[in-house]
Amino acid sequence: MIIGIGSDLIDVSRFEKVMARYEQRFIKRCFTDIEIEKAERRRAGGTHIDTYAKRFAAKEAASKALGTGFSQGVFMKDIGVVNSSNGAPTLAFTGGALKRLQDITPAGHNMNIHLTLTDEPPLGFAQVVIEAYKS
Repeated sequence: MIIGIGSDLIDVSRFEKVMARYEQRFIKRCFTDIEIEKAERRRAGGTHIDTYAKRFAAKEAASKALGTGFSQGVFMKDIGVVNSSNGAPTLAFTGGALKRLQDITPAGHNMNIHLTLTDEPPLGFAQVVIEAYKS
């Protein structure tokens, strides 16, 4: 069963302006070490801004799927975009986001998080579906 759905559309050119002004402080406040490592590997190719922007959109979409936004103890760094063994993006929750996920998980169910990221410059898009299933 679907527990939550969230989506976010981001204007990468606007995001780039924020990064130009507050880059290091913004990165440290919003992104996990894994996300930073992945984005910084792409800096030489000039695609690090796109990488950060889509991950930012994924965090926004995930907070909507959790039903809290960034409130009730859910913070940006509690939601991290990671890649599965086959390279597909997915999400890892910690802190308040993990607690919220546990709170909305029906008894006797496991959760599956679906994440899709795409872009059509200058826009990036993320969609998150939280699914509960019986084990």
